[in-house]
Amino acid sequence: MEKDRIEKKIRLHAPLERAWHAISDSRQFGSWFGVDFDRPFRAGHRLTGIIVPTTVDAEVARLQKPYEVKAFVCLVENVEPMERLSFRWHPFAVEPDVNYSKEPMTLVQFGLEESSEGTLLKITESGLDQIPEARRAEAYAANEGVWSKQVELIRKYLEKD
Repeated sequence: MEKDRIEKKIRLHAPLERAWHAISDSRQFGSWFGVDFDRPFRAGHRLTGIIVPTTVDAEVARLQKPYEVKAFVCLVENVEPMERLSFRWHPFAVEPDVNYSKEPMTLVQFGLEESSEGTLLKITESGLDQIPEARRAEAYAANEGVWSKQVELIRKYLEKD
């Protein structure tokens, strides 16, 4: 399998500014995504967090439970207000005895576009073809599922109020 990227799109029934804050505020992001970060998203900064169950979907929270308190590290690349947030991470880095720090990181981008019906969110993860071959297919399959769930989680988060 030589797939380099995963792309997901969803129309969010929320104004652009509200969608932007759900993505760019690390506390809000963590609430729907399922991670507790140690600091705000800032370009050039490394964030460390731990996986926690999402607050917006009990079934997904149950699926996240086995990974609870697992370290979550990302390097923030860009923060372009109302348009894009991007970071690098080690995809599907969940095995407790594996040091992923020597592996290439993938790039995750959250792009927003205002529309007449709310906001279009496009999530793209690229660079998956650089993951070591021994775990590339598993990482791709896992993250394909993760991003399918995450677009629904942000939708639910934005619709909850």
